[in-house]
Amino acid sequence: MSASSDPNMLAKAEVLIEALPYFQRYAGRTFVVKYGGHAMGDPEAARDFAEDIVLLKAVGINPVVVHGGGPQIGEMLKKLGVESTFVDGLRVTDKATAEVAEMVLSGAINKQLVGWIAGAGGKAIGISGKDGGLVTARKVSRTTRDPDSNIEQAVDLGFVGEPETVDTAIIDTAVAAGMIPIIAPIGAGADGHTYNINADTMAGAIAAALGAARLFLLTDVTGVLDKQGQLMTDLTPADIARLREDGTISGGMIPKLETCVKAVESGCEAAVVLDGRVPHAMLLEFFTARGAGTLVRA
Repeated sequence: MSASSDPNMLAKAEVLIEALPYFQRYAGRTFVVKYGGHAMGDPEAARDFAEDIVLLKAVGINPVVVHGGGPQIGEMLKKLGVESTFVDGLRVTDKATAEVAEMVLSGAINKQLVGWIAGAGGKAIGISGKDGGLVTARKVSRTTRDPDSNIEQAVDLGFVGEPETVDTAIIDTAVAAGMIPIIAPIGAGADGHTYNINADTMAGAIAAALGAARLFLLTDVTGVLDKQGQLMTDLTPADIARLREDGTISGGMIPKLETCVKAVESGCEAAVVLDGRVPHAMLLEFFTARGAGTLVRA
């Protein structure tokens, strides 16, 4: 059988033709990808992810990766005998915990990701928000309501921060040199302290500052589901507000969608919530007409 009559070869050619308009439209644009969840602990999923990122770079798109690492931080704290305390499910990050978080995020996980990219044939550089003044952080303030008195009280989460300003110079330099930036969610505050930053929040702030074409949040869920359990593929900020009010959106999906909304209202073209456990989910979402997650755009 010749290649021209082989159904498998023809199917592969059709996939490339389907992807061509997307290659052309987004050549030279930036995709910010937040990588985290249980997919980080799966070697096969990690290889798939690295291949996807290298493919994006090969077709002229500039991927920027921001990674999480909560479970790995928890494991290291346990190994070192550092006790953790939680308030409303949020870890209180004291000085010892902050030092461990920076060691795990900027060290082990960051360099592991750089190695995966290299193994897939790409060139990556591992940095954190502290490098080149990328992210200046401010201390996060949270409140909780006392169950007995119903009085709202301030909660000190320690060295937990959020991006206050983003200077993309170091990313621009790395991209111009043909590198793929791999960013740990750590930032320095104006007060000189080091802050641990939620990876979704960090990725959203960087996507907005870069004017990214896409922000991908790779998670452990399919996307946003309606009350019948069906995937909702396209949402606007107004849709999200309505779905949150009627209870369709709840729990951990709320902060993720808040990140998406803030990003698209601050300069990012669109944001997507995707199941990072699905092989090549990012490519399926972007390079096919079918999509694979929930896309949010203003």
